[in-house]
Amino acid sequence: MSRVDDGPRAAVRLENVTHEYGSGGGRFSSGSGRTVTALEDVSVSVGRGEIVGLEGPSGSGKSTVLHAVAGLVVPTEGTVSVLENDLTTFSDRQRTRLRRRHVGIVFQRFHLLPSLSARANVALPLVQAGVPKRRRRARAEELLEAVGLEERITHLPSELSGGERQRVALARALSTDPDVIVADEPTGELDTTTGGDVLELLTDVGRERGRAVLVASHDDETLSVADRVVTLCDGQVVSDGG
Repeated sequence: MSRVDDGPRAAVRLENVTHEYGSGGGRFSSGSGRTVTALEDVSVSVGRGEIVGLEGPSGSGKSTVLHAVAGLVVPTEGTVSVLENDLTTFSDRQRTRLRRRHVGIVFQRFHLLPSLSARANVALPLVQAGVPKRRRRARAEELLEAVGLEERITHLPSELSGGERQRVALARALSTDPDVIVADEPTGELDTTTGGDVLELLTDVGRERGRAVLVASHDDETLSVADRVVTLCDGQVVSDGG
């Protein structure tokens, strides 16, 4: 049985979440003409200053948990709370506003805009937040330096390696100094040294700055930085805290 932290430090809380993907052809539909149960009665919490890992085979529901926390999907049943806001009661606009202000997302496939430089991609959330140009450029350059890309700031995504694009995606997720960070395989494209640097950055953001970090990964080294690991299988939590 999964664990839900009822204490005041909980920043993210999924309670009895079930989610089914239909055949509607949308971004997160099954695409198979049938209903697929991605999550079944899942309860998970992440405290402020806590790093929680999600592990499990492909198709176990890890990405769906991340999407639910980010407000990209609304569960069929159950509740998803972020900073004590129940996202299941929010409109699309309200979820988007909360996500932009408080949630940083590292997508497994990066989702960088191909026409923008690394610096512009990192600064994009700050544009949406109304941050002045000089400040957002400085913030983007600071973060790109932190992930070792200070000499690649003007490069387009097509001019970057997979690992470099991954680091740009991480820098973008951190640009607004979010309260919650969800990361899908954040070291999947990185070598051991660079992956270690990224994990150190995530650890600093989580523990030192008091942010809630939820990381989905197949990599034991990545999961080793977590305060606890939640194991998913066939959309269900089979272990929480190992």
